[in-house]
Amino acid sequence: MAREQAPVKPVAPEPRAARQPLRQEVVDGIKTYILSNKLRPGDPLPTEPALCEALGASRSSVREAIRILTALDIVEVRHGYGTYVGRLSLSALVESLTFRGLLSPDDDFQVMSDLIEVRELFERGMAERLVGALGGEEADRLQVFVDTMRAAGAGDAHDFMAADRSFHAQLVAPLGNDLIGQLSAAFWEVYVIVAPHLDVFTSEHGDTTVANHQRIVDAVRARDAGEFAAALRDHYEPVRQRIAEARARR
Repeated sequence: MAREQAPVKPVAPEPRAARQPLRQEVVDGIKTYILSNKLRPGDPLPTEPALCEALGASRSSVREAIRILTALDIVEVRHGYGTYVGRLSLSALVESLTFRGLLSPDDDFQVMSDLIEVRELFERGMAERLVGALGGEEADRLQVFVDTMRAAGAGDAHDFMAADRSFHAQLVAPLGNDLIGQLSAAFWEVYVIVAPHLDVFTSEHGDTTVANHQRIVDAVRARDAGEFAAALRDHYEPVRQRIAEARARR
């Protein structure tokens, strides 16, 4: 349930010499209000006139600041209801990486390489924690995704990729770390948008991908962190190699 908004206190201005542009002052003032009142996603923000009075800013400046913070998912405008603290997701990161990946033939391969490296870093670096956190029920869920990938094969790339994505989301879910979960989801958002523009993934690689995912599940069941990490390494290495080969063909 959204909490009631706290009284709006005027934000003390910075010394003139140290001041930032007015737009950034208003953006920072709204963020300061959220932090000082310990607001959570879904909590209401003050009305526009109240923010104007507290920040000593015009309506146009406040509205511009709200637009900036909305783009960053820090605030959410619900038309007819008001302005609320946003989901604080990584949507801005997704947009930035996706645009970079689509902007030029060189950047798209670099984005893909960076994403693969960071995803592997997360999963392999936490092998022991993940194997310890993943129980029998989680292993059963992972197996369902592997079976879906196997059934989809080369004939249904959409279902194959959706199952692959769900597999890796389930892999880190038991950690209960929202940031890791959001980052994993953000990487996949960029991946599914940029990957189709590259001549990297072909049907012949489906069997290898399924086999490596099956190894990961088997390692979870065996509580074998070493095999778990090795399976992840063998899963990501061919992907990096195919990216490098496709980049060389450009």
